[in-house]
Amino acid sequence: MRIFLTGATGFIGTALIPELHAAGHRILGFTRSEAGAHTLTEAGVEPLRGDLTDLDRLRAGAAEADGVIHTAFDHDDFSNFIANCEKDQRAIAALGDALAGSDRPLLITSGTGIGCPAPGVPATEDVFNAEHPNPRIASELAGAALLEAGINVAVMRLPQVHDTVKQGLVTYLIDLARRTGISAYIGDGANRWAAGPVRDVARLYRLALEAGEPGVRYHAVAEEGVPARALAEVIGRGLKVPVVSLTPGEAAEHFGWLAAFAALDMPASSAWTRSRLGWEPTGRGLIADLERMDYARAI
Repeated sequence: MRIFLTGATGFIGTALIPELHAAGHRILGFTRSEAGAHTLTEAGVEPLRGDLTDLDRLRAGAAEADGVIHTAFDHDDFSNFIANCEKDQRAIAALGDALAGSDRPLLITSGTGIGCPAPGVPATEDVFNAEHPNPRIASELAGAALLEAGINVAVMRLPQVHDTVKQGLVTYLIDLARRTGISAYIGDGANRWAAGPVRDVARLYRLALEAGEPGVRYHAVAEEGVPARALAEVIGRGLKVPVVSLTPGEAAEHFGWLAAFAALDMPASSAWTRSRLGWEPTGRGLIADLERMDYARAI
């Protein structure tokens, strides 16, 4: 297949390129910069310049492809998370426009938290709540609208995707601990974040696109939930800073925009995904990757 990959130079996109090439797929990679285009060319990927606001460029890329994997998301400023989610909603709609009237698959990206049925209960693939308070629901609403219009769209929900260099929101916790001199968690730190190794996640994207099953949601989850306190402790050891429990009142000032996520209990299951696609993650766990991280190297 010729696959249009957005976010091709990003964390997940970079892992996807060798995965897709090994399976015999050709890639048209979407990138914002000239440097990114050069990197893609060196990796054997045909580059297409543009960003998530270039809706015509997104349509053009999708129109040339047999299938689309949409991993791009504006992570530059999480303080503008709502606006970034709305931007993603428009990008998904544009990709779908180019696929109308065909059965070519579109695989979009969301977060596992969208599948949470109730507090403290692991998120599952069958849960879809159009009124979910997480702004990332905008991505899934865009996908639902495309599905209703006959587009072959599926959703990949991500946990904290990790290796020894980056770890999703945990990367921002590390940076905060480096800047403040403490590694913090809230209360007893029992709230959990699901996680998945980036190479396993890349393999799941490929399997999901090749399956081409419309209307389904997959969870790229290897670990159902890693406690916040365990994360704070391994970060504290890595940076050699104290590990501190904060009250909810103290958390807002310390965590800033991260406070909206730091207290969340976000476990997630991938039982259905594993049985559906035969996916079994084999990479190291999140704590093991954090133990192997070079904390002298700032991201």
